[in-house]
Amino acid sequence: MLAIAAGAGAAFTGTASAADPGCTVAYTVQSQWNTGFTAAVTVTNTGPAVTSWELKWAFGSGQTVTNYWSTDLTQSGAAVSAKSLSWNAALATGGSANFGFNASYSGTNTSPTAFTLNGVACNGGGGGGTSTPTTTPTATPTTTPPTTTKADNPYAGANVYVNPEWSAKAAAEPGGSAIANQPTAVWLDRIAAINGVSGGMGLRAHLDAALAQKVAGKDEVVQLVVYDLPGRDCAALASNGELGPTELPRYKSEFIDPIAAILADAKYASLRIVTVIEIDSIPNLVTNIAGRPTDVPACDTMKANGNYVNGVGYALAKLGAISNVYNYLDVGHHGWLGWDDNFAPAAALLYQTANASGATVNDVTGFISNTANYGALTEPYFTINDTVNGTSVRLSKWVDYNRYVDEQSYAQAFRQQLITAGFNSNIGMLIDTSRNGWGGTARPTAAGPTTSVDAYVNGGRTDRRIHLGNWCNQSGAGLGERPKAAPGAGIDAYVWAKPPGESDGSSSAIANDEGKGFDRMCDPTYTGNARNGNSLSGALPNAPLSGHWFSAQFQELLKNAYPAL
Repeated sequence: MLAIAAGAGAAFTGTASAADPGCTVAYTVQSQWNTGFTAAVTVTNTGPAVTSWELKWAFGSGQTVTNYWSTDLTQSGAAVSAKSLSWNAALATGGSANFGFNASYSGTNTSPTAFTLNGVACNGGGGGGTSTPTTTPTATPTTTPPTTTKADNPYAGANVYVNPEWSAKAAAEPGGSAIANQPTAVWLDRIAAINGVSGGMGLRAHLDAALAQKVAGKDEVVQLVVYDLPGRDCAALASNGELGPTELPRYKSEFIDPIAAILADAKYASLRIVTVIEIDSIPNLVTNIAGRPTDVPACDTMKANGNYVNGVGYALAKLGAISNVYNYLDVGHHGWLGWDDNFAPAAALLYQTANASGATVNDVTGFISNTANYGALTEPYFTINDTVNGTSVRLSKWVDYNRYVDEQSYAQAFRQQLITAGFNSNIGMLIDTSRNGWGGTARPTAAGPTTSVDAYVNGGRTDRRIHLGNWCNQSGAGLGERPKAAPGAGIDAYVWAKPPGESDGSSSAIANDEGKGFDRMCDPTYTGNARNGNSLSGALPNAPLSGHWFSAQFQELLKNAYPAL
């Protein structure tokens, strides 16, 4: 039987001879508009096992693939070829592979009816159908997941998805197999990432893989970082994005709406989907604006046009409407918002954001601190309440009047401030511990000397950065606590939101089509600015673009892991 489904819910099937089995194909048009469509393809091998595959078919006139995911797809005229990738190449007898694509069409969008797998006809072909295009694009899913009761803590008692793409890179590194089975977040950092970049896994492929990883009797958590705001990361050029400051309509229609449509598919209703919404955005509107010592004009623009607040609000509302999605907002880290003049204003702005563009506080499950940063989870050898010869550690150069010295105390206190600001009392916190271990030979083993407050803090602090404001590819950093659920009061989980081994930014300018600029904070020779006390950047040399694999950093993290591997 060859099953062909076309259009929004219209299914066409055909019977073919079973005398020459090779494969079955399900071809589904998931959404369609007057000039284009999105299709999903599932190919099932009914013949002998294969170690790689190539599925071929012919399109009608005017049908042209524009992008694709989870396959290597080429088109020459009407002939289309979809080849396997390294991670989905093996197909046992009865095994299936899934991929998808977007395409344009003119006239009638006729679904193909004949396929071959490695040159063998799929059940001899058969079936087929056409569909009538709708007049406008739509992000409404064809199926709606059932209403479910949300868990108070989505991580409690759950298995957490291991990204096979990151896992393969980690396992290929010397010593990397020790952590290759750890769960890390999937970053949706541009529109193309939804469908997969350069043949890599797109969102649907990851969700399908998460379903396959489900452990009997346990829920499965998938972690997504949603990160493509207009004018993204206004204070850090290395993580600038593809959308300009005024492109909020594109953000909604081309980024958030398609993500919401996929997450709302009933196929994924059994997953607990954790979304980390737009890191760094709201904190930048607190500290890097006019009237503050670290004013950045680009951040003034985003505060004035409201597109950070309204964009995040829109994302919360759209994703929060899906019963198995758990939204977490970013609260920077203790070395960013821990000062008195940042702490309460940040909580108030987050509350405003959570009530923007149709969102409410009920769309917020919790918050995350230290995303892609290096702040120590705890400082075992000094506290904020310590004094040295009558001088508070708050007066040390390292602490610099901050109220917090580590992420755990900061996250727990900020949670209380958020509740005071109006958020629900059951919100939970996540802490990114992927790169804040600070082990290795440089890790102190006792408190510092009491000759001065600076000697005491510098001698005992485990965070060995030159300055708290340093954030790019830090030398000496190590893997932190492994991901775990409910590790402390008010903490939903320690997570690895930033996948270890992925760069924070390039050490020098690199031409790219990802919208990413060059930030001097990633240059190891840079002597700093007001945000890091005019100190050296502490960055590793020879780093690639942000998000690209950085082997030297991965090895540094393994070497300095704490707890040790």
